[in-house]
Amino acid sequence: MSSLEQRLLNNYQRNFPLVPQPYEQLAGELGSDSQTVRDLLAELLMRGKVSRVGPVFKPRMLGSSTLAAMSVPQEMLTEVATLVNGYPEVNHNYEREHRLNLWFVAVAADQEKLEQVLSDIESRSGYEVMSLPLLKEYHIDLGFRMDAGDKQKVASNTEQNNTDCSFDPALHGSLIAAIQTGLPLTERPYLTVGEQLDLSEETVIETLSEMQSAGIIRRLGVIVRHHELGYRANAMLVWDVPDDQVDALGQQLSAEQKVTLCYQRPRIKPRWPYNLFSMIHGKSRDEVMAYVDDLVDKLALKDTPYEVLFSLQRFKQCGAKYIVQENVPQQAVMR
Repeated sequence: MSSLEQRLLNNYQRNFPLVPQPYEQLAGELGSDSQTVRDLLAELLMRGKVSRVGPVFKPRMLGSSTLAAMSVPQEMLTEVATLVNGYPEVNHNYEREHRLNLWFVAVAADQEKLEQVLSDIESRSGYEVMSLPLLKEYHIDLGFRMDAGDKQKVASNTEQNNTDCSFDPALHGSLIAAIQTGLPLTERPYLTVGEQLDLSEETVIETLSEMQSAGIIRRLGVIVRHHELGYRANAMLVWDVPDDQVDALGQQLSAEQKVTLCYQRPRIKPRWPYNLFSMIHGKSRDEVMAYVDDLVDKLALKDTPYEVLFSLQRFKQCGAKYIVQENVPQQAVMR
């Protein structure tokens, strides 16, 4: 990895400039030029190291979302995963080591649409879908450093909304639809977006700034793909915690350096007894398991039931689409 690539990926996973020529500003800070920076980003997109340059929206601020799981026979897994992938509402889809072996995230414009998507997947596949919506967020930050430098954890500001932002479907909805898959790599991307929507460059910049301040946009920047950057061991670490202790443990886990996600979801007994979810990404399975062991010892969690669900296959990973065209039905995968 070149020095320019490393600094670009380290420094701009958040706080992407909201100025007319953001790539020019990045280039100046990196000691390069705008064309070189944009060419490098285009190459990283092509190689899959970067999924987009754009926004990450805060869960529950827009639309409705859930983490869903299915138990699918191994011989049917690829076929069912392909069916699930066909829904634009699904943005992540993984096989994990568990009896519930297919896990996906779905985001829709509202709860009714979300339930329709889940019901449709269930009826067309012939397998039950277990929905685990977010109850409380403690830490969500999928930024990854490319070096061994300062690894201080960035606070996720899970409960902060600094300003109000009255949602205008015509303005905010059209802007979200235009940028949810990424900003263009043009010299003046906000002008390009504005021209598509019949908005001024200034209006696009001001609206994005308002959405950031209101917490609708969690971060704006270079969104990397962890697997392509060497973080190939992806483990979902789930805990069965007494309800009156979940907040305390959630905050403790969130402070740990290698915990990238931490949030509360409902138990679905008897199938699913766990109510606290955390994610750990590492470069190897052994590295992740060593960290889990250290975490259990450090936080005195030996008596707390937990499971480690490593991902085995990534079927789909992309940014959430909050505004989508209606899906064209595929052939059902009935068992």
